[in-house]
Amino acid sequence: MKSKTPKVLHEVCGRSLVGHVVAAARELGPEQLVVVVGHAREQVEGHLSAAYEGVRTAYQAEQNGTGHAVRIGLQELGGTPDGTVVVVCGDTPLLTGETLRALAAAHAADGNAVTVLTAEVPDSTGYGRIVRDGAGGAVRAIVEHKDATEAQRAIREINSGVFAFDGQLLADALGKVRTDNSQGEEYLTDVLGILREAGHRVGASVAVDHREILGINNRVQLAEARRLLNERLLERAMLAGVTVVDPASVFVDVTVTFEPDAVVHPGTQLLGSTHLAEGAEVGPNSRLRDTQVGAGARVDNTVADGAVVGEAATVGPYAYLRPGTRLGVRSKAGTYVEMKNATIGEGTKVPHLSYVGDATIGEHTNIGAASVFVNYDGVRKHHTTIGSHCRTGSDNMFVAPVTVGDGVYTAAGSVITKDVPAGALAVARGQQRNIEGWVARKRPGSAAAQAADAALTTPGSAGNES
Repeated sequence: MKSKTPKVLHEVCGRSLVGHVVAAARELGPEQLVVVVGHAREQVEGHLSAAYEGVRTAYQAEQNGTGHAVRIGLQELGGTPDGTVVVVCGDTPLLTGETLRALAAAHAADGNAVTVLTAEVPDSTGYGRIVRDGAGGAVRAIVEHKDATEAQRAIREINSGVFAFDGQLLADALGKVRTDNSQGEEYLTDVLGILREAGHRVGASVAVDHREILGINNRVQLAEARRLLNERLLERAMLAGVTVVDPASVFVDVTVTFEPDAVVHPGTQLLGSTHLAEGAEVGPNSRLRDTQVGAGARVDNTVADGAVVGEAATVGPYAYLRPGTRLGVRSKAGTYVEMKNATIGEGTKVPHLSYVGDATIGEHTNIGAASVFVNYDGVRKHHTTIGSHCRTGSDNMFVAPVTVGDGVYTAAGSVITKDVPAGALAVARGQQRNIEGWVARKRPGSAAAQAADAALTTPGSAGNES
């Protein structure tokens, strides 16, 4: 991966590679779930403990092969577990719980000692081939590409590296795995031969979609997995009643949820725990993370993080909703509006060119253009409260902490530093003073001076009206 980040912690659609595998494995309802960690142990264990409660880890101090890794994992479980042990790889984010359930079911139904998850691929070059018995279809061997005959290389069924084992037979066979190979490692695939030679049956379960078994070893494969998973997620959403106008330009995380009749326009990213309610419309060109969009709301060309957009509210274009923003029903955060830690009441509008930070605004209030809620004194953040049914003028500064009562009007250009009682008009600006002739005296010969002179000497022109 050429990265400081351990491979299994690289993300695809809002979840780490190992996180996707853990999520799929949990769909089996396992009694125990153990992740074997080695490289970058502290980072991986920290990630798992923070994000996945109940997942145990086993430390493989020396990476001596896949068989050795499984042996370390079994030691964490007490050495010889009863029942079925499912082994999966930590870098297969497309693997589904449905496929793992089919593997476990086939394993139990056929009474196998081990069942291999296999896949039919268009091009099997480089993969271990599944060689079956001619009659019963049991797996006779897994032959690596370099060791395969021409006839075996024509086989398109390959080993995925995912297995279901009888726990007791697995533990016993792992003790017989040798390291007399070119890598000097314990290979898990050797267990299949050991069990077969002991008279046990080795079976296979074929994945419906061969792409599920794709492992990630570089950033090209990471991007391909992201594309495939994104397509899967969008298809699921569309089949559930969501309109995605251009799936090729929309990206979603696995944790995003939708209700029917939501609409997603091109160029949109929906991340984290974002939820679109019925009839909500988002995009184009919007990025929402951990944001709730209410029924019938419209979010256009917007960046939102940790916000709540109420029913039938409108946002954008070119708005920025930061964490803690809560927009009420039929409220508005308009063009070039930024909000942070702000609660906006029902029907209240902040139409354009304003910053609202650390504030509470009541219902059906209108905030004039180019208003700024001055919340930071250089040391602490302070709160502004504006009541309901207020009409604040353009270019207002609300210097927190300050409270503006219900039904208040404020004059354009005012700097509000004191509380305003309900029903008052607040005017906080200097008196205008016109200094006539200033341009002619201070900027003689300039274009402005010439325009002013022409206006003053031409009857009926601006500036020379009687």
